[in-house]
Amino acid sequence: MGHYHLILIFVLLPFIGFLLSLLAPPKSELFISRIAIYTSAIQLIAVVVAAVLWIIIIRKPLHVEEWVLYQSNEYRFFIDFLYDANTIVFLLVGAFITFLIVRYSRYYMHLENGYKRFFNTILFFSFGYNWTIISGNFETFFMGWEILGISSFLLIAFYRNRYLPVKNAVKVFSIYRIGDLGILGAMWASHHLWHVNITFLKLQNLDLVHEHLAGHSEIGVFIGLMLLLAATVKSAQFPFSTWLPRAMEGPTPSSAIFYGSLSVHLGVYLLLRTFPFWESQPVVRIMIGCIGLVTAIISSMITKVQSSIKPQIAYASITQIGIIFIEIALGWHTLALLHFAGNAFLRTYQLLVSPSVVSYFIRDQFYHFVSPKVKKQNKLSNTLYLLSIKEWNMDYFITNVFFKSLKDLGKILSFLNPKNVLYLFIPIYIAGLVAYLFRDEIPVEIVQVLPEIFALIGCMMVLKAFAERNHPRLVWLLVILNHVSLALSVSFNEYFEIVETFIYLAGVFISGILGWFCLFRLKKLAPAFFNLNYYHGLSVQYPVLHHLFFLAMLGMTGFPITTAFIGEDLLFSHIFQNQYLLAFVVAVSFVVAGIALIRLYARLFLGPYPLPDKSNHLPSA
Repeated sequence: MGHYHLILIFVLLPFIGFLLSLLAPPKSELFISRIAIYTSAIQLIAVVVAAVLWIIIIRKPLHVEEWVLYQSNEYRFFIDFLYDANTIVFLLVGAFITFLIVRYSRYYMHLENGYKRFFNTILFFSFGYNWTIISGNFETFFMGWEILGISSFLLIAFYRNRYLPVKNAVKVFSIYRIGDLGILGAMWASHHLWHVNITFLKLQNLDLVHEHLAGHSEIGVFIGLMLLLAATVKSAQFPFSTWLPRAMEGPTPSSAIFYGSLSVHLGVYLLLRTFPFWESQPVVRIMIGCIGLVTAIISSMITKVQSSIKPQIAYASITQIGIIFIEIALGWHTLALLHFAGNAFLRTYQLLVSPSVVSYFIRDQFYHFVSPKVKKQNKLSNTLYLLSIKEWNMDYFITNVFFKSLKDLGKILSFLNPKNVLYLFIPIYIAGLVAYLFRDEIPVEIVQVLPEIFALIGCMMVLKAFAERNHPRLVWLLVILNHVSLALSVSFNEYFEIVETFIYLAGVFISGILGWFCLFRLKKLAPAFFNLNYYHGLSVQYPVLHHLFFLAMLGMTGFPITTAFIGEDLLFSHIFQNQYLLAFVVAVSFVVAGIALIRLYARLFLGPYPLPDKSNHLPSA
């Protein structure tokens, strides 16, 4: 039993350190840094001890099913942990690099505004990383995945009084949400393939996997492709590579631990963890190998034309991760693990010394400048050079094709304005409730399309919220209405009980009321800045409202601090196997709602603080 307790230390230690750092006085740099250093040092020792014990004594996967959060006749949501060889490698690399970064940051961040906030976020990231690595099922994995996403946003936007870091943080978080679409799709399809919350340990039973995939090859391929989508986004593979250099806006230590070494390799970990499931699916393996190959070729060319050292390191790391994807597709797991460790340590070192390298080369060029020799170039090399300079238009595709399309759809819904949104929604929703209560008396053909209809209504709400610029409270209201619509849409499917609707909407309404109060106060205190056309930086003037609204925003996005997180999984578990459209619309609604809310939070509370002549008009909260 001691071995199982040792596994739990990996998540308890950083979480306790995070809570202690929250209580530390903001001015006490020594106390704050000591909490982080001691926490990461003890964690490193625990990881090493556990690895040695496992290698010498156990030598088999350890499975810890800790506690069941919700259970019904048809569904079981539980926290599950797994410790095996993959876990050991990622924990060892993560613990050592975290200790190194924390030790380095103690002096690097000295006298920096937000010193305490930086270490808070690093410890929170460490908690999320360890939770993700030792997770034993998709639900537990997704909790850590979400923690890492919000930690990433906070570290990129660390210099929150500047425009570019905040803008890039919102962009990176928005692309992360595309990866969430893959995880949600894989979780939904897994419910129908296994009819239980499958654990990663059971996936290692090849006979069991082959038995379930024998008559369900299509759904197996679908799950594999959804996992590939999530891994591709998280590891910045083609065509999502451009988010990684833009994430380098945070402090150098956070760039090293997040985007050089640990967070960017989580897509690799997801593929390694689920390999027994998709190894017998040639389509998925070929897709993984092709994406890795294309990424490695394109990123290597982009690396050579970068004029700044951080983007150069970022694209070099992306190139190596592309090669790791190829290794995983070929089944070379040991090589992939070694490659991960080598790439993580190298990029950490490169990013930590990058300020010194830049300083050295500037002086060297000033005193020893040598004009480069211009080689004769042909049309092909010129074309590749220009494409690499433009990053192969990947950023253009993501921004102007994907997100602009969502925004254009939202603009079409201009009739959903503050004056009539409730007048339009309430009658439709009441009609839906009546249809739900008397669904046995309605023709089956009509009842079968009602889930898609109300899900599309909810999706319309969040598309309008995503495009809205003038009315922050309208954005908040539209996201609440989206959650209500989704709950009603899935209620038409059998076995979705009233108590499950309550579990889902209870978290939504608690967060919704708190967020509405914060927006009401902000509107009263700073009416001139109550819009979404600019980044207003009001966290400086209203720190209490800022923190309360941040918690409310997390709850509304389904972050694992309210029952809405369990409710989201409940919704997907009750969407039928043949309801692909409904599953897609619900997943898109969750993703777009998260993007709309993070943009709402960022534009109101982050960014450049109002100019002195305007700030005089801002009263205290």
